Amino acid sequence: MVILKDMENPLHSRSDAPSGLRARSWSPYLVGAGIGVLSWAAFYFVNKPIGMSTEVSKLSGWFASLLVGMERVTSNGYWSGTTPKFGYETIFLIATALGAFLSSMRSGTFAWEKVPSVWSARFGNGVAGRMIAAFVGGIIILYGARLAGGCTSGHGISGTLQLAVSSWVFFISMFATGIVTAALMFRSGKS
Repeated sequence: MVILKDMENPLHSRSDAPSGLRARSWSPYLVGAGIGVLSWAAFYFVNKPIGMSTEVSKLSGWFASLLVGMERVTSNGYWSGTTPKFGYETIFLIATALGAFLSSMRSGTFAWEKVPSVWSARFGNGVAGRMIAAFVGGIIILYGARLAGGCTSGHGISGTLQLAVSSWVFFISMFATGIVTAALMFRSGKS
């Protein structure tokens, strides 16, 4: 797992801190504007919105096809609508992960940790518990994203930019649920 170590407050900067691509944190205003420009570019060049969860589903269908064959996968009720294929979305998904990795390497914040410190402080250093929680959380969020027809990038960025009511409902619900979940999981004291 990759996490930021020695994270600084992004609203305060030190004069001796690295700047540009080597910075430990970037201006949220600059990043937000950059994501907006990226979204425009995606619509202009490939006529598709930014999104990830559909592509994760397509990739899982592709992996399933290695085990049971593509014909069985495409005859499945779910995958018939999200046929596994390599395209713009696959490149976007890979580039996002690669970009995050390169950014953490360039800024010097990359670190291997099995149990992040924020988790360890609340739930202890148990690797198995952390991995189970991460796996179950991943299933829940991907299931919810597919149920909602999009994820934080599909609804939260692309959909809200298009003023889609469903995306605004998703986005507001996601933040409210995240705040409540974090408050319940990371309230003061140990369990």
